[in-house]
Amino acid sequence: MRVLVIEDDTTLGHALQEFLVEQGYAVDWLQEGDQVLGAVAGQAYDLLLLDLNLPGMSGLDVLRQLRANGQQIPVLILTARDGVEDRVAGLDAGADDYVTKPFELPELAARVRAFARRRAGQAQPFIEAGPLVFDTVGREVRVHGERLALSVRELSVLEMLMGRAGRVVTKRQIVNSLSAWDADFSENAVEVYVYRLRKRLEGTGAGIQTVRGFGYLLDVESAA
Repeated sequence: MRVLVIEDDTTLGHALQEFLVEQGYAVDWLQEGDQVLGAVAGQAYDLLLLDLNLPGMSGLDVLRQLRANGQQIPVLILTARDGVEDRVAGLDAGADDYVTKPFELPELAARVRAFARRRAGQAQPFIEAGPLVFDTVGREVRVHGERLALSVRELSVLEMLMGRAGRVVTKRQIVNSLSAWDADFSENAVEVYVYRLRKRLEGTGAGIQTVRGFGYLLDVESAA
C-alpha cells in the first residue's frame, strides 16, 4: 500500500514516515498543503494522512478540493484540533477517519491496517491464498503453521500477489505500490524479489507464474 503523509512538523513527519515504512508501506511525505493536489494527480495513493494546520493551503481546504475534483482516496486526518466541531467539519468535508494529536503509533498502525483490509475487501486481519496465510498485524506469512523467513521487500511483494491471487499483477503495479519517491526500486528489482520468493515457496503448494508480457500470478493450484 502506498501512503502519502502531509505533515509540516519535521520531527513528526519524519517519525511517521519511518514508522510506516517499518510496517511495510511505501511512504511519501509532504510538508505544505499547496503540494498535495499535484502529488495526487501524478501518483496513485491508497491512503492520505493529512494534518489540518498546514502552510499554504489548509488541510481542510486540501480535503475539500480533493473531493470536489472527484478524488476518492481514503483520508485519515491527524491533527491537534480536538473539538467536536473540528471533527464534524473534517468528517463532513470527506475524511474517512479522524485522529487527534498526541496519538499512539500502535493505534495509528491499526487504523492504517483497517484501511488496507477495506481496500482489499477483507474483514479479517488475515489474507489466505491456498496454503499461505498472511498475518497483516504480525507482518508474517505462514505455510501449514510454519513461518516463512522473508525480508521486508519479499513480504510486501508476496502480500500484493496474495491479495490478488489468481489475477495477474504487473511489474509496474508492484513498483508503483511499493516504491516511495526516494526509493531505488525498479522493475529489475521486482524480478529479483520474485526469484527469491519462488525459492522460498518451493514445496509449499504455491508458486509464482510469469505471464509473459504482462506480469506475475500467484498460483495456489500447483507450485509451477
